[in-house]
Amino acid sequence: MLKTIDWYIIKKFLGAFFFTGLIFSLISTVVDFSDKVDKFVKADLSWQKIWFEYYLNFIPFINGVLWPLFALIAVIFITSRLAKNAEVISILNAGVSYNRLLRPFVASAFLIAILHFLGNHFLIPHSNSIRNGMDTKYLGRNKERGKFRDVHIYIDKESKIYVRNYFKRDTSARIVRLEKFKDGRLTGYVKATSMSLAEPPNTWRLKQAQRRTIDDDGKESITIYEEEIDTTINLFPSDFTFRGNDKDDMVTPELLEAIRKEQIKGAGNSSLFEFELHRRTSEPFTILILTIIGVAIASRKVRGGIGLHLAIGVFIGALYIFISKFAFTFATNDQISPLLAVWIPNVVFSIVAAYLVARAQK
Repeated sequence: MLKTIDWYIIKKFLGAFFFTGLIFSLISTVVDFSDKVDKFVKADLSWQKIWFEYYLNFIPFINGVLWPLFALIAVIFITSRLAKNAEVISILNAGVSYNRLLRPFVASAFLIAILHFLGNHFLIPHSNSIRNGMDTKYLGRNKERGKFRDVHIYIDKESKIYVRNYFKRDTSARIVRLEKFKDGRLTGYVKATSMSLAEPPNTWRLKQAQRRTIDDDGKESITIYEEEIDTTINLFPSDFTFRGNDKDDMVTPELLEAIRKEQIKGAGNSSLFEFELHRRTSEPFTILILTIIGVAIASRKVRGGIGLHLAIGVFIGALYIFISKFAFTFATNDQISPLLAVWIPNVVFSIVAAYLVARAQK
């Protein structure tokens, strides 16, 4: 049951948090607009489209990135004020335990974490899809990338295609080999000197094709096609290319489906999608952890006051971002699993939080 002191702290924490978010959102919007104003003018976009379509969807994005840092700054600011005014000491002298003091902070952080969780999985990806669509269409950003040489793609559980060279400009390929498997054994393959898209979305035309069939005894039979042949394959031009922010534009159900498809095809992009999926869940927990760290740091009255506490908070936030980026690099290179990479910073800072609470002034 929340008491008067709890509501007092909750109101201060949430007020400071959302005020911090508002200030940073305004600053980020102004900085981003000043960087893109020339491109907006060249694209001849109306001010309604710029502000109500682009920046209305930019604000959820920037807040999704910075909410853990906002929580840390807000909790350090209000806790330092409480410590400076001797309110923390008065609360503890009244017989309130330190863990009991943490309750309203954790309750506030939990509310923010729930909002962040829902935003990460649904609202922010939807906003990103609109904003990134405008980036691509009007501002010439977020260009497609892909793999065009020595590409191996599983088109289903028992079929794999190899392409030596793929050319995006005319959706054609050189040196193609389509392999069929059964119970892990190669049962046959079709190879061709070239392949091109005959009819969208996935009807391909093979030139100078040969079909080889391998029976259970290992004997091969060869069929040579003198003319071009058309065949429908579970392969699309989009399988060779992707935008770096595709994962950011998908709500979680779409992301899960993309992961399933990438794992079946073995295209090598599933780790990016898996990292994004786990990140959306781990960041709300980060808010809880950083809130506890902030209270433990700022509840002790020291020389330097709020300034020192904020400096420590910014350092911790920068350290968290550094560890997150470090783990992301390992995950994208398939050196560790995306799940482990995402949760490493939370595990490290949970240990830091436990240590700081144990050493906090009680």
